[in-house]
Amino acid sequence: MKRPLLIFTVLAFGLSWAVALPLWFGGGLGSPLMPVLGTLMMFTPAAGVLGVWAVSRTPFREWARQTGLTLGDRRGRTAVLVLTAWLGVPLLAFLAMGISAAVGLVELDLERLSLLRASWQARGVEAPADLSTIAIVQVVIAVAAGPVLNAIPALGEEWGWRGWLVPRLVSTNGMLAGLLLSGFVWGLWHAPFTLLGYNYPRLGSWAALVFIGFCVPAGVVMGWLRLRTGSVWPAVVAHASLNAIAGVALLLGDAADPPNELLAGITGVVGWALLALLGAALLRFYPVRPPHPAGPAAASAGPAERDEPAEPVT
Repeated sequence: MKRPLLIFTVLAFGLSWAVALPLWFGGGLGSPLMPVLGTLMMFTPAAGVLGVWAVSRTPFREWARQTGLTLGDRRGRTAVLVLTAWLGVPLLAFLAMGISAAVGLVELDLERLSLLRASWQARGVEAPADLSTIAIVQVVIAVAAGPVLNAIPALGEEWGWRGWLVPRLVSTNGMLAGLLLSGFVWGLWHAPFTLLGYNYPRLGSWAALVFIGFCVPAGVVMGWLRLRTGSVWPAVVAHASLNAIAGVALLLGDAADPPNELLAGITGVVGWALLALLGAALLRFYPVRPPHPAGPAAASAGPAERDEPAEPVT
């Protein structure tokens, strides 16, 4: 049972560092290669899953079911949670900004949109005098199209973290401990970028530790989506939507007093608290049972012992 975990970890973490090395040797996060390498790195957890599958001798159709690539046994539930993730993540992102403003952690500039204007100027683009229409269009595109545009890279991560790893960790460590541990591993995996200050540029290498603080509660929510449906797709949509909207929401701040990424927004402390409360509520009111993890033992088990659809404990 340890061999699959070793294969997955070596491939997911080893390849992530291999992909990010060019940034360390020159340019850092400002390198023109950053967008390409960032996207490529998202596929390394999927490479880990494929590595485990290669030694499992499991028919791919069965492997796909075990690792959540199907829609689960209750497709209606999966569809509802896909839609909930699609719309719910933006709501959480803007709620986090609203709470951050209400408690004085961020100054919103909804009239002049000075921070959005500054972001345009930083890219060498002259922003129009009236940014409000463009801001609305940008938000609508991020909400409506972001999950579609980001779905394939998000699947590259989610097939590994939630599709393969979460069932294994909750089966061996218990529900809460397994979900928390999966979020910790997910956050740690980002180190090749976060040690360079990714997501929290003011913090430098401390961003690696801080981002784990976000990934742990976010991992609980995404893990719940996976276990509740028996499918990885709701978590894929949630991840893709998060990547599309998180930065857009922060741009509603004031350029004269930019948001502190450590505290404000969905990836700041306010967001951590929101996600922790949501995760606790989901586990309390809609509990799930751990499926059997994908692997050689699961593939050879009888029908009654295999991965079952994730149903609430009654």
